[in-house]
This record gives sequence, C-alpha cells and structure tokens, in this order.
Amino acid sequence: MFKFIIRLGTAVALSLGASTVVAQDFPTKPVTWIVPYSPGGITDTRARLIAAEFGKALGQTVIVENKPGAGGTLGVEYVARSDPDGYTIIYGSLGTQAAAPSLYADLRYNSLEDFVPVHMMGSSPNTLIAYKDMPYNTPAELVDYAKAHPGEVTVGLAGIGTGTHLASELFANAARIEVLHVPYKGSAPMLNDLIAGRLDIAFDYPVSTLGHVQSGAVKVLGVTSAERLALFPDAPTMAEAGFPDAETGSWSGIFAPAGTPPERVEILADAFAAAMESPEVKDAFDKVQSEVWMMRGEEMQTYVAEEIERWTRIISDAGIEKR
Repeated sequence: MFKFIIRLGTAVALSLGASTVVAQDFPTKPVTWIVPYSPGGITDTRARLIAAEFGKALGQTVIVENKPGAGGTLGVEYVARSDPDGYTIIYGSLGTQAAAPSLYADLRYNSLEDFVPVHMMGSSPNTLIAYKDMPYNTPAELVDYAKAHPGEVTVGLAGIGTGTHLASELFANAARIEVLHVPYKGSAPMLNDLIAGRLDIAFDYPVSTLGHVQSGAVKVLGVTSAERLALFPDAPTMAEAGFPDAETGSWSGIFAPAGTPPERVEILADAFAAAMESPEVKDAFDKVQSEVWMMRGEEMQTYVAEEIERWTRIISDAGIEKR
C-alpha cells in the first residue's frame, strides 16, 4: 500500500521572543516571496498568513507576489533565474519541486541544482469533493458512476503537476477509471467552477474546501489521509473506500535561488522557523489538520531528492505522459 511518510526534521527555531533576527547587512529591504498560483487559493492564503509572522522575525516586510501558470512552474522558473541575494524566494511544493521533472518535457529548471532549500512548511492531505447535485456520495459510488460513464466525469485541477493533480491521478489509477482532467491556474478558479456546477469533482486541501462544504455548495466524498479527518468525520479514507493506493498528501517549503549566500539562507531559515512556531501559524495549521515540519538544510535537500525519485517511479507506473 502506498504510504505518504512524514519525516520531521530535528532543527529547532532560535528563540527570538518578540525581537527580530539580528543581522547587520541582511535584510535591508523587503523580501519577495513568490507564490506560483493565483490569489485566493490555499497556497496564497497560507503564504500571506505566514508572511506576516515571517516578516516580524526577519525585521523586514515579506511581500507575497503571485506568479501563476503551468502548474506553478512559471513562478518557480522565475525565482530560479532571480538574483541569488536572498531577497526573492519561492513557495515550492511536491508538485513544483518533485513531480514537475516527470510531468513537463520542457521544464526550465532543475529542482536540486537551481535552488537551495531554506525551510519546510509542512504537509496536508487532500479531500475528494463533488458538486452538490452529483448522484454519488462516496468514492465507491463515484467509481461505479465513472465506469458507467467513461471519460465523462470532469475533474478540476489546481494546475498540472500540483499535489491535487497527483492525488487525482493516483485515485483514477487505483480505481481504474477514465476521467477528464480540467486544469486551472490555482485552487480558487477551480472551486468557483465546481460550485457553479461546471465541474463534477475535484481534489483539494481541507482548508480550501471546509467553508464550501459547510455552506452546502459542495460535498466531501472521501479523504486521502491515513485516518479520517476531524473536520470531515463522516468521510471515509481512500483505504476504507477500497483504494489504499490513492492515499497521499502534499508537502511545501521555501527555496532560494542556487548561489544565495549560506549566511543569508540561515537568516531566512531562522526567521521562517520562528514564524512556523508562532501561535498564529500553528493554530491555523492545527485547525485544518495540516502538519508543521521543522526541516531545513541538508536534511531538506535529501528529502526533496528522495521525493523526486519516488514520484518519478509513481508517475511512470501510473502511465502519466509528459506534457
């Protein structure tokens, strides 16, 4: 059975109290944090929450700038080509850093060679959601419907190569169903079309779907976590639904361009660690059952390398062709 294994790093944030990271020459101006997806989605929302605490610890404003496109790879490429001075960083993820090399034939960056890892954020499972009027309420019922209507069920994607896209591919492969994938430039526009009934189903993170589920606009069919989520206690796990190979989650972290001075990377990492341990961020993560990972440096680089190898194998086994 495919397991999403979480490994927590041993690095501990420096005790900063109410003060900022001490540095004479860095940073002396705002730091730009590129989010490679559209405004309003979970990635953007989470980045803006963290950026406020990140800036406090850093002693400078952290500006969140959206650069969506090509499943997040356009924004990542932009940062790969940016000056390695510590003032431009990227919100990287499972999709952009580990899966993209196996999904894009013309990818213009190397996840390991063009970036230096700064600090991980954490991991989140996915929810399988459907438009409220769809005639199925569980993963098994969806599979029965999809097999009776091959190629007709539309699945919204927050972008090609995103964690939600990979969750969708794993589910379709495990269930042996044929679906029609519809990519978007982020979670927000995808959810808008799902709510309007222009899509049938989608995979997205709990924090993105909670409000829409509570309003009755969409319904949760299942979750990709190993155990049921307290947010959606009636939604079965993929294993419970009979599709253990569809169990997965998505991690994210921040990266700087290769060549960024190590001392600046450390300053960024220390400040980011302080932000991730702040009550505001920890509470926000806890509410949506996301895990905070205190991982950085060589451990993070090794983890990303292992993830690239793992997802290369998974994508190949699933028969997903490069675009």
